[in-house]
Amino acid sequence: MSTSAVNTSSVTVIGLGPMGQAMAGAYLDAGYQVTVWNRTASRADGLVARGAVRADTVGEALAANEVVVLSLTDYAAMYAILEPAAPALQGRVLVNLSSDTPEQAREGAAWAAKHGARHLTGGVQTPPSGIGSTEFDTFYSGPRDLFEEFEGVLKVITGTDYRGEDPGLAALYYQLQMDLFWTALTAWLHMVALANANGISASEIGPFASRTLGGMSRFIDFYTPRIEAGQHSGDVERISMAVASLEHVVHTTRDSGVDATLPAALLETFRRGAAEGYEEDSLTRLIEVFGRGAAEK
Repeated sequence: MSTSAVNTSSVTVIGLGPMGQAMAGAYLDAGYQVTVWNRTASRADGLVARGAVRADTVGEALAANEVVVLSLTDYAAMYAILEPAAPALQGRVLVNLSSDTPEQAREGAAWAAKHGARHLTGGVQTPPSGIGSTEFDTFYSGPRDLFEEFEGVLKVITGTDYRGEDPGLAALYYQLQMDLFWTALTAWLHMVALANANGISASEIGPFASRTLGGMSRFIDFYTPRIEAGQHSGDVERISMAVASLEHVVHTTRDSGVDATLPAALLETFRRGAAEGYEEDSLTRLIEVFGRGAAEK
């Protein structure tokens, strides 16, 4: 199909893992003409049955529509898939929802531009089950005019949260969310393992876990202005208290026959803060401790 024949009621989706399938399905539900491509062609079967067009090649998928949504493992997968069809990138809008680092996003945007395509970086803030719902947002960054021109197309997937012109910003905001998400989820799993070792089921401990995690928002709201003001006084809690508390957690974990690697690593971080002279300061001092650690590498 020629570029002149495309319109914003049609879209191509490349990459049909669970997320890509959900996105293609959302576009079909919204009445879009959807072209799909995946290395394993059979993954498109269900979408084709619903009205999607299966492209035989990546070049055909790119040629079909101006807007091309990429849902791939990482940017390396993008290069591997699109490089052989690079001439077909001319005039395309790549909405790259693949996860990777901010620097990879910047390099990917420059690579797309070299081939005549425009690039929007995206960071999706929901699992596949939330695709098609405005309850969730996707971070976007890249040229503002490009985002505004195609925002209606993007809103079919989720709500939109534009972060700025720098192509790396959406990836950065996404990775920041993942930093918190995976850490918190793993802590919960460790909690369940420790509970199980003591005869307590996941369902029994679940309400207490939800209550604790739900209360974290209050801590964030309380500490954020203090962090911004550079105030780390130990009037609410102190690193020395955190050290003592984590020592109890580590001992309980080991006494229960459960792997203590996770809480022990956290304990060592607390001890490092104390060793640097912050034992009577708030735990928020660890922001500085973490920052210096990164600078030393």
